[in-house]
Amino acid sequence: MRHAPSRPHSAARPGRHALLLALALAAFAALPDGGVAQDLHPSRRPSPVGIAKTHLGSTYVKVTYGRPYIRGRKVFGDPSDGETYLVPFGQVWRTGANEATEITVTGPVAVAGERLDAGTYAIFTVPGASSWTIRFSPQLGLDGTGMLDAATGAFTADVYDPAMDVLSVEVPSGATEEVVDNLTIAFEPAGAGADMVLRWERTEVRVPLAPAGA
Repeated sequence: MRHAPSRPHSAARPGRHALLLALALAAFAALPDGGVAQDLHPSRRPSPVGIAKTHLGSTYVKVTYGRPYIRGRKVFGDPSDGETYLVPFGQVWRTGANEATEITVTGPVAVAGERLDAGTYAIFTVPGASSWTIRFSPQLGLDGTGMLDAATGAFTADVYDPAMDVLSVEVPSGATEEVVDNLTIAFEPAGAGADMVLRWERTEVRVPLAPAGA
C-alpha cells in the first residue's frame, strides 16, 4: 500500500505570519494615543470620556468628563449679540458632554482658597466673559442638569439644585493661543498644588487646587 508523501512544512508561512503581525502592530501604533483613539469612533461615542488625575500630597484627585468637539459650532459667548452659542454666558453647564462632570478627592483640598472635603462631587460651571463660577454639587448621576430614567426613557429636566452645592468659587477666564477642538481638562503643577485647567475653543479657565489641613 502506497502512502502519500508527507507535505513538507512551508518555511514561508511563519515569516508571513510574522510580517502580518508586524504590519498590524505598526498600524495600531500609528493611531493617536494607541487604542484610546478607538473611543472617538462615532459608532461608539461622539463625545469620548476623558479622565484627568493628580496627587496633592497624599490626596488623590480624579476628574471624569465627556469631551465634546466643536463640530462647526460657536461654543462660548453672549447670546445678546444675536448669535447662537452651545454654552451661553450666564447659564449653568454640566462642564462637558453626556453625564455631568465628576471630581473625586480622597482628602480635603483648597479650591481657589476655599475648603472642599473628601468625596465625589458633580462639577457645574457658569461661564462668563471674564470669569467663571465653579460649583461642586453632591448630586451625582445626573445627565446634564437633569436625569434620564433608563427604564422608561423619560427625562426630568432641571434636577440640579444650586442650593445643595457644597462649594462655589469664581475664577478668571483667559484665552488659548490656538483653537482647542475638543474639551480638555488637565492638571498642571502650580505652586504648592496644581491648577485644574479647562480648555475649549479659545477659552482657558484655571481652578487652583492645593492640599488643605485636616
